[in-house]
Amino acid sequence: MQNGHTNGHTNGALPTSPTLGEQGTLAEQADALELRWATDPRYNGIRRDYTGREVIALRNSLKIEHSLAVHGAEKLWEGLNSGDYIHTFGALTGAQAVQMVAAGLRAIYVSGWQVAADANNAGQTYPDQSLYPSSSAPALVKRINNALLRREQVDMLSGDTGEAGKEWIVPVIADAEAGFGGPIHAFELMRSMIESGAAGVHFEDQLAAEKKCGHMGGKVVVPTSSFIRTLKAARLAADVMDVPTVLLARTDSLAAKLMTSDIDERDRPFTTGERTEEGYYVVTGGIESSIARGLAYAPYADVIWCETSVPDISEAREFADAIHAKYPGKLLAYNCSPSFNWTNAMSESAISSFQRELGAIGYKFQFITLAGWHSVNLNTFELATAYRDEGMSAYVRLQAREFELESDGYTAVRHQQEVGAGFFDQVLTTVSEGSASTAALVGSTEAAQFE
Repeated sequence: MQNGHTNGHTNGALPTSPTLGEQGTLAEQADALELRWATDPRYNGIRRDYTGREVIALRNSLKIEHSLAVHGAEKLWEGLNSGDYIHTFGALTGAQAVQMVAAGLRAIYVSGWQVAADANNAGQTYPDQSLYPSSSAPALVKRINNALLRREQVDMLSGDTGEAGKEWIVPVIADAEAGFGGPIHAFELMRSMIESGAAGVHFEDQLAAEKKCGHMGGKVVVPTSSFIRTLKAARLAADVMDVPTVLLARTDSLAAKLMTSDIDERDRPFTTGERTEEGYYVVTGGIESSIARGLAYAPYADVIWCETSVPDISEAREFADAIHAKYPGKLLAYNCSPSFNWTNAMSESAISSFQRELGAIGYKFQFITLAGWHSVNLNTFELATAYRDEGMSAYVRLQAREFELESDGYTAVRHQQEVGAGFFDQVLTTVSEGSASTAALVGSTEAAQFE
């Protein structure tokens, strides 16, 4: 049922508690959990095909707090439901995320493409095909959160706190790709994302073993029912950890031409009857297929995302209207992708109004997946080109631009302070009772030259 849970599987014994008294306590916890699912507006319209008792059975006796994830999820949910839309782009480093918040963005996106290309635990450059270790995106989420926490510490030491201070701890929304396997892999990946402080996590309905960037060819989707199990596993992980993580479901069915199986009758209208030499079913794709999947995923996800091939407001409206006809007010996401040739697709005025139009029809989370990667490449190339020809004059222009942007909130001019030298000076001063003579900022060139 909606706004609560449906009864889960009934066959198979559940773990039992060692004592009757403890069993009663666990039963009370399960009842309280199910009551929250049924009455909390946060979960209005969300379906769970498992019981509160099954969730409690998977928890430890010691409650582990996940403060960053809870704070971020609550803040993200509030922002998505505020009437306005949240727009951001993919951060490649912690420092980049800090400047994004300094500039006024309200959330940070962690892109699987960028993780694959330049931020994975294998230390490799990969295409977006799930080639990197699945621990990589959680590691980048943690890195970004640590950078934001450090920047907040810098402000707190300077006395820039309270209502007048900058709110540095913003939600981080992360890419879990196709889950790197089956339901248990999705469960563990969601758990890792939460431990790293992710506020929201998205999964897509591609086959993990054949996963491609949403704008590549050769995409293979799984049956609708298979992806629903992935969503249920992700939600279960969040429930077990007692974190209201915002779960986003992405469908790649618009452009996908292959599917692993026709076992789900909801997918059969889009099959052609053909098979490939790998055994995959050939499908038609198209907006009707994406709508059917979006409607199937809506009860299990907080936000629905249809991956598109071009920026098309008419197509976006058709998808939104179909979803909202059955699920009024369902939150939607849109990838304003760098894979689109924007100036070929629409006029400058249409580009300028595109996100506002998307927001008006329900696309409350909008993001540029790879802007971090592109900005690093472009800015580095421009500096390197100028430095090659002009030497220090090129860098001094960059430094002068940094000075100019301080009045707009740019914080990285004083790089020693930015990374926490003052924080650790305070640690040293505290433990030495004010007598330390080896503080780092005192007597530094930064203190002398960058007032």
